[in-house]
Amino acid sequence: MILIADSGGSKLDWRILHSDGRIDQVNGPGFNPYYQPASDLQKSLEENLLPQILEPVTKVFFYGAGVSSPDNQKIVEQVLVKYFKQASVEINLDLLGAARSLCGDEEGIACILGTGSNSCSYDGRTITKNVASLGWILGDEGSGAYMGKRFIKDYIRKEMPERLAEQFKARFPLNREEILSKVYQHDKPAAFLGSFTKFIFQHLKDPYCYQLVYSGFKEFFEKNIMQYDNHKNVKVHFTGGVAFYFSNVLRQVANDMGISVKNIAETPIAGLALFHKKDLNN
Repeated sequence: MILIADSGGSKLDWRILHSDGRIDQVNGPGFNPYYQPASDLQKSLEENLLPQILEPVTKVFFYGAGVSSPDNQKIVEQVLVKYFKQASVEINLDLLGAARSLCGDEEGIACILGTGSNSCSYDGRTITKNVASLGWILGDEGSGAYMGKRFIKDYIRKEMPERLAEQFKARFPLNREEILSKVYQHDKPAAFLGSFTKFIFQHLKDPYCYQLVYSGFKEFFEKNIMQYDNHKNVKVHFTGGVAFYFSNVLRQVANDMGISVKNIAETPIAGLALFHKKDLNN
């Protein structure tokens, strides 16, 4: 039996690959070792995953946000080894998980467009180059937080169409002070800003919303994808809710910029299950 995890700040997706080829799925709350104690991961395992484990686990592949440092990798590894003592455990960045899920064994450019954004050049085995994403304050172009930040700024400054602003106010009766408090004083400001992408998606036919999304994606291509020397010669792939739900706009921007986009998946976990099926026999 093989376990595969894709962990972000909001959710943790598991796939269980059985020796007979069956695949089960388990979901739980997300875990990021930069912001959460190891006990959160332990609790998630005990409440969600372990009740589904009915045979010995031989391998565990964990892809997650916040595991770029050796110390954070060790935090995750120690928890997993505690429960799966006989298994080999591999801890990797969520970006490598995206690349393996989207590209498989082929060369390409893999991108994450969700609450945040990231990208890499992938040679079919490893990440060969990564343009720094810089987070929601300095970067994350094209992400949900990026679009939400631009949208809410225009709303407060009354720089969006009045009719759209009235619709937003009816849906989100927040005043300026409440918005600023949630951004600067509360936990997870990026998630707060990214939550407005649902409203933007529902009003995508409005020229303001369409242009907001289009320009955000265009900036992501310019600041990220076009920094890879091979961006005109390989396929570009995406995973993440923003890429998935705004895929028509994303493909239009790519076409206008002469860039070839292939796979767009809401999450990487299904592709990772396919990628690691070969490990059942190794």
